[in-house]
Amino acid sequence: MMNEFTKEVIKIIKQIPLGKVMTYGQIASVAGNPWGARQISRILHAMSNKYHLPWHRVINAKGEISLKGEGGLYQIEKLSEEGIKVVNNKINLSIYRFENNLN
Repeated sequence: MMNEFTKEVIKIIKQIPLGKVMTYGQIASVAGNPWGARQISRILHAMSNKYHLPWHRVINAKGEISLKGEGGLYQIEKLSEEGIKVVNNKINLSIYRFENNLN
């Protein structure tokens, strides 16, 4: 049984449009738990494939790619394909952040 927070997180992540990103903390806050950023990471890890989540559009609060190694390179590649400019592992949040206040 999935809890309401997890359902809300999945809904929010699915709403991130092509060419935009959200941070772990931003998603947690919009979903109702401003301290739940680590939970977002766990949800992405466990449910991205099952729910076809655009996991690559979720980044850390500094605008950086959190994944290391091949995973991080793959994320940069996917973001670049969507027109998001990644410089030194960083994304300009003032340009690419999706402000999701929809719920």
